[in-house]
Amino acid sequence: MFETLSDRLTSVFSSLRSKGRLSDADIDATTREIRIALLEADVALPVVKAFVAQVKERARGSEVSQALNPAQQVVKIVNDELIGILGGETRRLRFAKTPPTVIMLAGLQGAGKTTLAGKLARWLREQGHAPMLVAADLQRPNAVQQLQVVGERAQVAVFAPEPGSGVGDPVEVARRSLDEARRLNHDIVIIDTAGRLGIDQEMMKQAADIRDAVTPDETLFVVDAMIGQDAVTTAQAFMEGVGFDGVVLTKLDGDARGGAALSVRHITGRPIMFASTGEKLEDFDAFHPDRMASRILDMGDILTLIEQAQKTFDEEQAAKMAGKLTSGENFTLEDFLEQMMMVQKMGPIKNLLGMMPGMGQMRDQINSIDDRDLDRIAAIIRSMTPGERQDPKIINGSRRARIAAGSGVSVSAVSNLITRFYEAQKMMKRMAGGMGIPGMPGGKGKNAKAQKKAKKGRRVSGDPRKAALGKQPSESAPDEPKQGGVLGNLGGKLPPGMELPPGFDPSKLRLPGQK
Repeated sequence: MFETLSDRLTSVFSSLRSKGRLSDADIDATTREIRIALLEADVALPVVKAFVAQVKERARGSEVSQALNPAQQVVKIVNDELIGILGGETRRLRFAKTPPTVIMLAGLQGAGKTTLAGKLARWLREQGHAPMLVAADLQRPNAVQQLQVVGERAQVAVFAPEPGSGVGDPVEVARRSLDEARRLNHDIVIIDTAGRLGIDQEMMKQAADIRDAVTPDETLFVVDAMIGQDAVTTAQAFMEGVGFDGVVLTKLDGDARGGAALSVRHITGRPIMFASTGEKLEDFDAFHPDRMASRILDMGDILTLIEQAQKTFDEEQAAKMAGKLTSGENFTLEDFLEQMMMVQKMGPIKNLLGMMPGMGQMRDQINSIDDRDLDRIAAIIRSMTPGERQDPKIINGSRRARIAAGSGVSVSAVSNLITRFYEAQKMMKRMAGGMGIPGMPGGKGKNAKAQKKAKKGRRVSGDPRKAALGKQPSESAPDEPKQGGVLGNLGGKLPPGMELPPGFDPSKLRLPGQK
């Protein structure tokens, strides 16, 4: 949703990093670029003016002029102001002192109210509540049937006494739903109201009548994040005609520019409470302004990633797998398949990688990732026998041909998977050994002792050619790093990009836990 805005802001900040001090001209140029980026993202003009003015005022203050790194301070200011425009803090639902809590949904037709009602009900059910959906949209054809289907998928009750499609009184349905909720011990009632293709008096009056009949604890305005400037106009009309307590953004996974999310909160003064980020019922969560600002500035969203992992992974299973990963032993293709299935449950790989900091610079590579590749890998592993999964070394040519035929892939695809698995095993063993670094797990343990013992008992061959090959680097080239120590487990070499600077002395490192 915010890819264009994120790319523009990232390029603006990258040009600042080379400057040791920021002049007034630098600040003016930066705020001008920020203004253009926001306008291109379809943010409302009053919001852009207020945002840029606040950033410029703070950027010219002492917090930037006295900062050791002015560019980072400007990024912090923009991040703070984005959080402020998006609402500051996460707004939670208000629950009634005496159940049931009544939540009324309002918005235009096509904004996704009915589907969102199911998403909200499912989310509340997972929080330990017993919600009930109410079919009060009796105008749109098949709206009642759609809500019943959504409710069944979300595993929540649906109150639908009228068939809809123009038949029934929505105000009476809403009023009766409260008695039904009390009778069946539902602590939350979610009322799905009718929408129109545009603002009209009939829709506003019906929504206002339902509001007066049930006195909702929360009235949520559902807005399509892809409609741009119209979102602000519609929100203002609903604010004056019905009134609402919070905003729910739908279709945040779309490719529109996303200015509505930055505009609605500032214009209406009402917080964004929830966001829908996909078509599935689980693609829904509370809206966190700080996390959204972090995503826009390409600083990632690690907290959401952790929360999704906690929901998906079983604690005992995760602890058991962590033991296998850290030991670097007994990690089989069966374990690999199990972990892959867990990651798939967390959502599309592209979305997960997008939550990592700095991934905006690799957007093209991330977008090229196909989740079906994971399905193909799973098919290959499932085509193996239990013995082959435990010990891939027994997979010879004929076995590879059988596995390829069973999974519908080429023999080379099977060979590539096995090769990559061996490489992953080696990497885990190196990590388990701490790569020989003092203070890291395995850095001063059995591996170090084994190396010392092996060094002590080394024999030099009588063949001068073999003796030369077996010499320590210290004997042939004093400037080269010695085997053992930091580079011992990697054969004296680090991967490209991780080479140590000349003259680096690892013995002087003081890692956490060392005195």
